Amino acid sequence: MAKSWATLGVDLHLDPTGTGTGTGTGTGTGTGTGTGVRRGLTDALRDAVRTGRLAPGTRLPSSRSLATDLGIARNTVADAYADLVAEGWLTARQGSGTRVAERAVVPPTDTTPPRRLRSRPTYDLVPGTPDLAAFPRTEWLKAARRALTAAPYQALGYGDPRGRVELRTALAAYLSRARGVGADPEHILISAGISNGLRLIGTALRARGSRAIAVESYGLTAHWQILAEAGLRTRPLPFDQLGTNPAQLTDEPAVLLTPAHQFPMGVPLHHDRRSAVVDWARRTGGLVLEDDYDGEFRYDRQPIGALQGLDPNHVVYLGTASKSLAPGLRLAWMVLPPSLMEEIAKAKGGIDTCGVLDQLTLAEFITSGAYDRHVRAARLRYRRRRDTLVEALAQHAPDVHATGIAAGFHAVLSLPPGTEQSVVQAAAWQGLALHTLSFYRHEHAVAAPLDALVVGYGTPPDHAWAGAVEALCRVLP
Repeated sequence: MAKSWATLGVDLHLDPTGTGTGTGTGTGTGTGTGTGVRRGLTDALRDAVRTGRLAPGTRLPSSRSLATDLGIARNTVADAYADLVAEGWLTARQGSGTRVAERAVVPPTDTTPPRRLRSRPTYDLVPGTPDLAAFPRTEWLKAARRALTAAPYQALGYGDPRGRVELRTALAAYLSRARGVGADPEHILISAGISNGLRLIGTALRARGSRAIAVESYGLTAHWQILAEAGLRTRPLPFDQLGTNPAQLTDEPAVLLTPAHQFPMGVPLHHDRRSAVVDWARRTGGLVLEDDYDGEFRYDRQPIGALQGLDPNHVVYLGTASKSLAPGLRLAWMVLPPSLMEEIAKAKGGIDTCGVLDQLTLAEFITSGAYDRHVRAARLRYRRRRDTLVEALAQHAPDVHATGIAAGFHAVLSLPPGTEQSVVQAAAWQGLALHTLSFYRHEHAVAAPLDALVVGYGTPPDHAWAGAVEALCRVLP
């Protein structure tokens, strides 16, 4: 039987089991210890030395101690030690005990063909992730200390499924001020990211008997997959220079939009279409799911208010800390119509499933003004990066035009027809991680595919941005 032994700081798993049936004659406490057990122990120790589990110079336990621990005869251990000393795996000196010999460790032979490991890209230009190196660690830590100090002990319980009231209250004030969202804490629900929020909404819609939902022709496959897993078929709406066209909305129970800054195309939804989609929701009783994923980042124009402000009773507002702070926080929020709150809370379950301490910290981070300061600094940093990109394109790739750059931290770079894949292959040789526009196109979209790149300028840290732009320009036609 495999056993572990721990002597002189060593903890090692050995299997000395053998097939022999002889009787031991040593003075240890063991019982049957035939040649099979001796051979099994010798093989196990040899393997431990050869593979490096027993490092050179390691002192082994005495034969008596190991025999007692393994439940075998002392002579069996002594004979195994002697065999390995003779083979050169161990050394034995009077007064120094038995030690692992000094020799190179040779890894065991692996007959499995080695896997080719894909090297990490030098520059990650995949959109959707902010500059994680700029996460405000010091201010966040200060907010965490203040929040934890002030929190009542009941806050550490299972909690309200809607989330901590401190965070919901802070968000209600912030969203009203910064995004024109009509909200009160009672109608805000905290979720573990936008994906979790969509999953909850999909579950609620399916419970109502819904079978389909309208989406944009371009977007995140992960979001469409979440809705599909909830039992909802996604139907893409047409898209043009004015954004998603809601004219083809019929009896769908809901539509998922990114109206302030369409992802990934980058255009805002035209004001006539904003009104049209709200009118559709009022007329049919449908829901507009507004994904305001990067609402804080506007550069060359005034911020566009949230669609939710036009009709809080028919629009579900979804916001997140993933773009403004870090996706690893897994904190997002939904501002729900009063008629939907009970269903979504039920779908979430009877307890809060988001980390209480992070909720309390974010609430303090917002109310103290640290969130506003961080967003302003990030907005300036991303705008500089965008300007650097645009200037480099004008100088080195004048035939490539960047669009969708008035907001957010990604750009769409148009390419000559038929060049998309060759550019991506060249980018891989330059150590660039890139996504093409076709990566975000719904499989049932009716519009003809466009050759373009979707370049994120949020992920690389400041010191790497110039190099990333230079590498990008080298692969553009």
